[in-house]
Amino acid sequence: MIDARRLRILRAVADHRTVTAAAAALYLTPSAVSQQLAALEQETGHRLVERGARGARLTAAGEILLSHTNLVLAQLERAEAELADYGAGVAGTVTVAAFATGIGLVLAPALTELARTAPGIRVKVQDAEGDASVPMVLDRQVDVAVAVEYRGAPAEDDRRLTRVPLYSEPFDAVLPVGHRLADQAQVAVADLAEDPWIGPYPGNPCHDVVVLACEYAGFAPRLEHSSDDFHAVVALAGADAGVALVPRSALRGMEPSGVVVRPVEGSAPTRRVFAAVRQGAEGHPLIRPVLDAMEAVAVREADAAARA
Repeated sequence: MIDARRLRILRAVADHRTVTAAAAALYLTPSAVSQQLAALEQETGHRLVERGARGARLTAAGEILLSHTNLVLAQLERAEAELADYGAGVAGTVTVAAFATGIGLVLAPALTELARTAPGIRVKVQDAEGDASVPMVLDRQVDVAVAVEYRGAPAEDDRRLTRVPLYSEPFDAVLPVGHRLADQAQVAVADLAEDPWIGPYPGNPCHDVVVLACEYAGFAPRLEHSSDDFHAVVALAGADAGVALVPRSALRGMEPSGVVVRPVEGSAPTRRVFAAVRQGAEGHPLIRPVLDAMEAVAVREADAAARA
């Protein structure tokens, strides 16, 4: 009989491409991962993983088993959810990884709502960049991710995950007050081609949004200053260090000096934010209220933005 714990290890190796990285994600030693893989190969009678100079990859047999692994683990998540529901004294802890503006916009207000509607649920929040939280869910480090679409993100039909769309938001142009376009009601990205730029580091999903917006406008941005902190990005723009595109929610609550904020002309660059859980866990009696609360907050925010 195949041990489900070993299936999780197989999936971690497929996700992380090396035994060492999979071991770190699962809080195991590399030797323990290797032993469990060897045991799984004995259970199945097939070689499942090949190791080489560039890491580890699944064999054809390993890929076949992985396709079943995603279904098996999702069904186990559902079984745990139903058993938890059966035992329902709905009290316990849910761990959520989210990026800073996602925490401020939907997660923190959801905690306020949960304190009223589901006081037995304790939510632990971990700050994680928009591309880091989904791997944390898959590795069972957290229960829920609040994440941003990014290059290389798992596809919407990925069988390992269930997604809940939360909100989409445009990026606004942030310009020094003395900028030649500061008096315009809207700013075309193409008109900023010759400016120095301030933006997030490569790897941050917002970096991809900025670079793609500039590519669509026909140029590559000259990124002279880099920061993943949008307060720092806006401060640098205020010091006349360059121009930037910043998600609208990241500008909330700021009192920036030395800059003007303008909508982007035409089709504005946008980031899509969603919650994700391991497939099968979306019905868990502790996780479902957290997802519902965040979704309700996101709907209210969208309604308020539409009225504004």
